[in-house]
Amino acid sequence: MMIARRLFCGFAALSLCFIASTASAEDGKWVSLFDGETLDGWEKVGNEKSVWKVEDGAIAGSGPPSMLVNTTGPYKNFRYRAEIKINDGGNSGLYFRTTRKPGFTDGYEAQIDSTHTDPIRTGSIYGMCHVYKQHVKPGTWFTYDLEVRDDVWRGRNMTRIKVTVDGNELYEYLDFDLTFKEGHFAFQQHDPGSKVHIRNVEVMELP
Repeated sequence: MMIARRLFCGFAALSLCFIASTASAEDGKWVSLFDGETLDGWEKVGNEKSVWKVEDGAIAGSGPPSMLVNTTGPYKNFRYRAEIKINDGGNSGLYFRTTRKPGFTDGYEAQIDSTHTDPIRTGSIYGMCHVYKQHVKPGTWFTYDLEVRDDVWRGRNMTRIKVTVDGNELYEYLDFDLTFKEGHFAFQQHDPGSKVHIRNVEVMELP
């Protein structure tokens, strides 16, 4: 699927990745998870030497590996969006349905990576559906928009994950393993060479 775009999906896990989406969010209310001034509602988990702070109205992550976890939730069915910027050579992740004290493998991870040595780029669901094309240049703000909901496809229960980057709907991934049932949102600080910035973090709960 989308071989020309070098998009790989893990069929061994009995999951599907569709370029065209059939699900769309119903009208609802967007709720802000970041006030633009403080880290109220967020908690650092991991290396104490890592740094999460607010700079110029955005969350900024740097230093050794850690996670910044939102303390509200848990959330199950939702749309979730944020504006993000990653440095040249940087790596980060937008996590959803994760735990309150997550490690790097807890929860779904929407990859944030333009030029890191890891070739799995922004737009990927890490370990499940991989995008190798660069959709976002480093040092540039972009919008990640995810729609996540449990559903039924041809009589089988699954979780739909629709991934949109800067208004470009990349694919819809169907997780028949129902890998993560519900949880929290988090951002990853991957390594000392990575610097991630995040702003306008919002969620819309869905039925």
